[in-house]
Formats: sequence, C-alpha cells, structure tokens
Amino acid sequence: MNNKTSEALFERAKKVIPGGVNSPVRAFRAVGANPLFIEKANGSRIYDVDGHEYIDYVCSWGPMILGHNHPEILKSVSEAIQKGLSYGAPTAGEVEIAELINEMVPNIEMVRMVNSGTEAVMSAIRVARGYTNRNKIVKFEGCYHGHSDSLLVKAGSGLLTEGVPDSLGVPKNAAEDTLTAQYNDITTVEKLFEENNGEIAAVIVEPVAANMGVIAPQGDFLKDLRAICTKNGALLIFDEVITGFRLAKGGAQEFYGIEADLVTYGKIIGGGMPVGAYGGRREIMSCVSPLGGVYQAGTLSGNPVAMAAGLAQLRMLNENPEIYVTINKLAKKLADGLREIGEKYKAPISVNVVGSLVCAFFTEGEVTNYAKAKSSDTAAYAKYFIKMEEKGIYLAPAQFEAMFVSFAHTEADIDRTLNAAEETIKEIIGG
Repeated sequence: MNNKTSEALFERAKKVIPGGVNSPVRAFRAVGANPLFIEKANGSRIYDVDGHEYIDYVCSWGPMILGHNHPEILKSVSEAIQKGLSYGAPTAGEVEIAELINEMVPNIEMVRMVNSGTEAVMSAIRVARGYTNRNKIVKFEGCYHGHSDSLLVKAGSGLLTEGVPDSLGVPKNAAEDTLTAQYNDITTVEKLFEENNGEIAAVIVEPVAANMGVIAPQGDFLKDLRAICTKNGALLIFDEVITGFRLAKGGAQEFYGIEADLVTYGKIIGGGMPVGAYGGRREIMSCVSPLGGVYQAGTLSGNPVAMAAGLAQLRMLNENPEIYVTINKLAKKLADGLREIGEKYKAPISVNVVGSLVCAFFTEGEVTNYAKAKSSDTAAYAKYFIKMEEKGIYLAPAQFEAMFVSFAHTEADIDRTLNAAEETIKEIIGG
C-alpha cells in the first residue's frame, strides 16, 4: 500500500511533536507500523492523505456513534460558528444540554461541563474527596481514567499495550492514596476496605472495562460494588467516558440497573468535539464551586460550538431509540462472525461484545479480567491489524482497545469486514 504522504508527514511530525503524535497510541508502535494521517471522514468511512478509504471502527475512540459528519450535527455546528467560537461566558446551550443529560440519565440531578474525559474524572475524584472528607481512592487494574497523576497506576489503554504501568513525572505522594483492586473480583475490593477502614472516599470503575479490550462485569460485580460503597460511606464513580450514551440513553447505569453517585463523560456528549462532563446527585454536586468549596474552572468549559454539536447528537439518541437496536445488532453480527472465523480456522481468538462495543482478543478462553487480557498475543494482533488495514478496515492500533460500531455502519460494512478478517486469519495461519 502506498502511504508516501502519511510517511512524509510522520517524518516532519517527529521533528516538532514528541513521537510525532499528540496521543501515544496514535504512533502505531504497538503494531509495529507508522500511523496513517487522516484527511477526512464521512459516515462509516475515513480517508487518509494518500487517498485510501477505510471502514472505520475507531470512530474517534467512540463518540461518533451516529457516524462521521452526521447532517444534523453539521447543521447545528454550522449555525453556532456563525455566532462566534468562544465567549468564556454562560450560554443557553449549556443549560439545554445539562437539562437533557438530567432527563436521559438516571440519578443525575446536576452536571458540570469540562473539556475532556481526563478533566471530568480528575474533577469527580476531587468532589468525592471533598464530599467525604477522605483521601483514598480505589481503582481497578487495567482500567484507564485519563492521565491525571493519581490515576496513572496500573492503567489500561495505551499504557497497557506499551507495558508501562505508571508514568515518569508522577510524584510518589500523588499516587500513594490510590489503591488498586482486580476487576471482576469483589474480594479484592472488600480487602481494601477492611485494610483502610474509614479512609476510602470513592471507588472508580469503568462499568465495562473498555480500556483493556471490552470486558463486561461478571455476575453481581457492579451490584456488590454499590453495596460496599453504601455500607462504608464511600462514593461509587462510574467512568462512562466510553459507555455513556453508547450502551443506552442512560449509559451503564440504565444498562445494568445500578445507580452510581458520580458519573463522568467524555467526547460523546460533544458529538466528537473536545468535551467532558461529570454529574451526580444534587447534594454531592453542590460541593462544587461556586456553591461549595471544591474548586474547578475552565474558560472553554461549555464552549458554544461543542454544546451545539452535543445537543444535536444527544437529541438524536434521545428521540430515536431504534439507533441502539441497530448498532447493537450490527455489533453482535460482527462479534459472532469473528468467533465463527476463529473456530473455523482453529485460531486462538476470544471475542467480547457489550452493546455496540466489540473486541477480538488473540488468546484462548474467555477474557474476564486484566490478567487474562494480558495473555493476548499482541504480535499476532499486530499482523492482523496491518493486513486488515491493507484491506481497507481501520481498527485500533493496539490489542487492548474496543471496536466501535456506529449507526452509519451497514450490514454490507460488517460483511466486508468479516470477509477481510477471514482472509487475514487464513494468511496469518499460513505464515
């Protein structure tokens, strides 16, 4: 495949941007390749600067749930930018989107807009500490909650693939109050509460662990987390940067019937633009300045263009429940097809699917936790990724990331993807 323009841009980028990219996983190091530079996108497709077309399963890491360039979102954004790009002042759009989120999501009475999922999680942790007057936080090995200091401990996403459990530049005392448990193992959480009685402010969890692939909560795991937090006076924080408004209108809280105390969101509420938010019960959110003593601020929080994009997307999701039926059906077809291919060619592939999130792990047996996910053959995934890219299928350039199915994907897209996957598995097995 001729990628001369992408390669030339990458060489230029490496001279002026660390690693040539503005987010590590984009460097394609986990798959031993050079990144594609994207020129445009539309529907279920993206197009690189060398003119190649791909069926896109990254979808800007999830927020393009309606597909790229949805006409309603483009119309809303176009109207907003005619009025100005940023005011640093309140707008009606902020109020409308907050009201809509409160309507769509169970157990949210107040919401604060920020600019990214990382900022949302960082702020929610601060609120939890301020509300409980405690310092310690429980997170789960392999779950990624952004790059704030206290949460870069045994994280997932790009850190998991690169084998870097922590980050340089994080002071020891910044992470000393972060306790780590095992996802889907409630006994490890119980032990931490026993050892730190009265000191834990909150438990933060990806309700579906989508930063170490796609790993669903097993049995009563989330229900038991809720009970432990209630019993011990700690808050339960759902990090729904990936699952929010994707699993259901009300996110994982609705999907699993579990009420969290605080919920964090990312770019999906901005239609793919730089947005985040955190919300929860009124009594908890009233701790946030200017009502309370927990400080958090941002000039671009509630940016009018981002709010216009987010309102258009959330309204579409709220008014058209068939969207979820369609994308979940397509994701199931994709997952079932990948499983059948693995079985047909006796390839060690384990496929997880939750709603419209899919992950094919290159390992044998069911993947239900961090340790099992880590047993995946990342070299085999790298070969798979490169061959799929050559066939016009754009996947995440790392084993431990989800495939995102959008409303713009079609049955024909899934069929073409499965055909490409079968050809690829045959090629890999054949050497």
